[in-house]
Amino acid sequence: MQLGNNQVRIISDGTYLLDGGLVYGQIPKRVWEKDSKPDRQNRVRLGLNCLLIQTPERNILIDTGLGARHPERNKELYGLSSSKLLRNLRASGLTVRDIDTVVLTCLHFDHAGGITRLDRQGNVIPTFPNATIMVQRSAFERLKFPNERTIVSTGYTAEEDFELIEENEKLFLLDGDTEIAPGINAVVTDGPADGHQSVMIDLGSEKIAYLSDLVPTPSHINLPYITAYDRRPDATLEQKKLFLKRIESEGWLMIFSHGYTQVAAYLERRRDQLCLRPVPSL
Repeated sequence: MQLGNNQVRIISDGTYLLDGGLVYGQIPKRVWEKDSKPDRQNRVRLGLNCLLIQTPERNILIDTGLGARHPERNKELYGLSSSKLLRNLRASGLTVRDIDTVVLTCLHFDHAGGITRLDRQGNVIPTFPNATIMVQRSAFERLKFPNERTIVSTGYTAEEDFELIEENEKLFLLDGDTEIAPGINAVVTDGPADGHQSVMIDLGSEKIAYLSDLVPTPSHINLPYITAYDRRPDATLEQKKLFLKRIESEGWLMIFSHGYTQVAAYLERRRDQLCLRPVPSL
C-alpha cells in the first residue's frame, strides 16, 4: 500500500498450526469450527503476518515470525515448515541488512522467533544485523523471569537470543507508549502478555492498525473470543472494546497478525452488528 512517500506491506513468514482451544479460549468448538475447520489433532491453521513499513529514511519491520530455529518436537507439534520471511523480504527488494528497525509486539515464539538465525557454520547470529530491536521493558523482564505458564507461550524464544542482541548494543527497551517514527506509534496493550504492544500507523492518506495478539484473527473482533494464552483476559476485553470502537469510528484498516484466509479488513456496522469489509488486494 502506497501512502504518499511511504509504503506498507504485509510480509508473510508462512503459516503454522495451533490447537483450536488455545486460539479461541472459552468459545465452544461447535461455534468456532464454523469459521476455522480443525485438523484431526484439533489444530487450526494460522497466518504469520509481519508488517514492513518503508519511509524515505527507514525500513521498519513489525514482528519476525517463527524463524527457522525449531526443536524437532515443535516442528511436528505446530506443523512447521521452512521460514518464508526472508524470502518474502527479498521479493520486496530488501535484504536483512536493509532493515534498520524491528518492533516486536510481544515475545511469544510466533512473533519473535525470527530475530536470530544460524549462519553457514551453525553459529547463532542476529537475523537483522543493522536493526535496532524495540521491545517493551516489561516484556523483556518477563522473558528473563518466566513462570510455568508464561514459558508455554514464549516457547523457544530464548533469553540467550536477546542477550546476543543486547551484546551487539541493538536492543532498545521501551517504557510505555512510544513514537517509533513520525505517524508510527507503539501502544501498550498488555492484556495478551506483559509488555504486549500494538502498532498504529497514521500516515495521512490511510490509518492502519496492527493489533497483534489483541485481535489476532478476524474471528477475534467478537469480544468474547480471547485466546487461552492471554495473561489478563479481562484487560484484553476492555482494550479490545476501546480499540475496536476507535477503529470503526475513524476508519482504520486492520491487519490481522494471524489471519489466514483473510489478513486485512475494515470494520463496519450492519444492523447494529460489527462486521468486516475485506480488502481484496490484500
